[in-house]
Amino acid sequence: MNVAEAVGAVLASLGVRAAFGVVGSGNFHVTNALAEHGVRYVAARHECGAATMADAYARMSGTVTVVSVHQGPGLTNALTGVTEAAKSRTPLLVLAPEVTSPTSNFRIDQAALAEAVGAHCARIGSAETVLDDTVMAFLAALLGRRTVVLNLPLDVQAEELPEEAAESVRELVAGRGGAHRGVASRVPAPWGLTFPLEPPLETPAETPAEEGEPEGLAAEPSDALTRFARLLAGAKRPVFVAGRGARGARRELEALGEQVGALFATSAVAKGHFHGSPWNLDVSGGFATPLANELIRDADLVVGWGCSFTMWTTRHGTLIGPEAAVVQVDLDPDALGVHREVDLGVVGDVRETARAVAALLAGPGGRSEPAPGYRTPEIAARIAREGRWRDVPYEDTSAGGRIDPRTLTIGLDDLLPEERLVAVDSGNFMGYPSMFLTVPDGSAFCFTQAFQSIGLGLATAIGAALARPDRVTVAALGDGGALMGIAELETVVRLGLPMMVVVYDDEEYGAEVHHFAPHGLPLGAVTFPPVDIAAIGRGFGCEAVTVRTEEDLAGVAAWLKGPRDKPLVVHAKVTADTPAWWLEEAFRGH
Repeated sequence: MNVAEAVGAVLASLGVRAAFGVVGSGNFHVTNALAEHGVRYVAARHECGAATMADAYARMSGTVTVVSVHQGPGLTNALTGVTEAAKSRTPLLVLAPEVTSPTSNFRIDQAALAEAVGAHCARIGSAETVLDDTVMAFLAALLGRRTVVLNLPLDVQAEELPEEAAESVRELVAGRGGAHRGVASRVPAPWGLTFPLEPPLETPAETPAEEGEPEGLAAEPSDALTRFARLLAGAKRPVFVAGRGARGARRELEALGEQVGALFATSAVAKGHFHGSPWNLDVSGGFATPLANELIRDADLVVGWGCSFTMWTTRHGTLIGPEAAVVQVDLDPDALGVHREVDLGVVGDVRETARAVAALLAGPGGRSEPAPGYRTPEIAARIAREGRWRDVPYEDTSAGGRIDPRTLTIGLDDLLPEERLVAVDSGNFMGYPSMFLTVPDGSAFCFTQAFQSIGLGLATAIGAALARPDRVTVAALGDGGALMGIAELETVVRLGLPMMVVVYDDEEYGAEVHHFAPHGLPLGAVTFPPVDIAAIGRGFGCEAVTVRTEEDLAGVAAWLKGPRDKPLVVHAKVTADTPAWWLEEAFRGH
């Protein structure tokens, strides 16, 4: 057994289910070793696509996922996807062969590259240490919720393991892993062991409440959880904003919300987390409905659960009222208060923190009945009447062989089955699928937008579709992003994915057009002649329809009826005269 073979065997034994990549000489053996030990390997057409597929698969499956690339240019090609994953705190392991000769044309400082984009860097040191090195890199990805670049020096990869080290690997593979025994069985999903809360949970002191203090809670908080409970007990209009770190904690958040009368919202990446709740405001921030904006601004307490309160989620801070108290709950203490000042930061797992605070509120001296909070009959009626973007009146601008993107997206929303998964690229169009397509839960929306790169959407959808084959996956792309990542359409066809690829085609980089046009600047660099994207889709082996009017959606309905044995490309010729208001806010952050 050599080092490359050992790395593949160990990762498979630790629970890696899928690997994505483009194979070259440097990663040929480790990739084959992964496959030999039961890891599904998916060949992409470009390393950036491979990294993005792996990122999306990890997000949707809740498992550490691997991307395997060639040394040097393989890693640099993957770098945009790796950066997105690192910024999103995705537990991703990048297997990066590394040359050791100083004169090799493949030589680059791979450790510096990883550090530059926010990834953690690790290295296989020798045949003697390969087991520990691999396990430590895996655990850094899993427990640290981070992207790890694991450098595999070419000369080390070829080394034969000493018998003792080889036997340790064989024992791990056989489930008798000695010091590493049971690691795979302890790998939870999604990404998290339950971390202890800091500071430790204590029963609040039975101190008489001072005048004006919520009954039953100590006037002087003894720790962060007690302070948190006091804020919740005293809030009249609380709002919970769930981020990606709240995945898997819906039940606990809804139970706590019931106790204190909270309304629910999410960051964009967690869209769908509270789908079906009568108190759901959907997305907070640039994609928020007018009603959500109004109610969040009027909140007197805003709690971010695994949510980092970026400028996108808070509309550059304007969405949170100046008198509102702000609490942030996150596993990572370094994430607290980064994007905006908070009144209280709580380090802890979202699920366990919600349970602990609920117990404090219901404990001795706590309320016997839930507080009404923000939950009045009037608010419930308004959410039912105005809570979705499709409930907001608009003037349909469809004309001249082009369809209003709102009308298009509402039509798709009506046609798609409830069990769907939506992946969205970046660009002027992106708000339409994010706002007008509903998703059934928080694991049905894949939003690779932390780096704001266009061109990742199709690869995102592939990784998501492989993780959730039980759902119809929709890739929502602009024409610019679609053409950037078009090579991966062959991957969709080759894998036989029953995916719908919707291209919002305005024949321009719409964000730049609408940003610079009012200044009278030339736009020739960001506008383009028509491209028959439906014909390109057919050339790759897809079915395709061109949509210019609502009636053209009949082709989509026919595909959805089955057998869906080929992917469908929906080439939507959308109106181009309406700027996306959410991107005007986005440009303020550039």
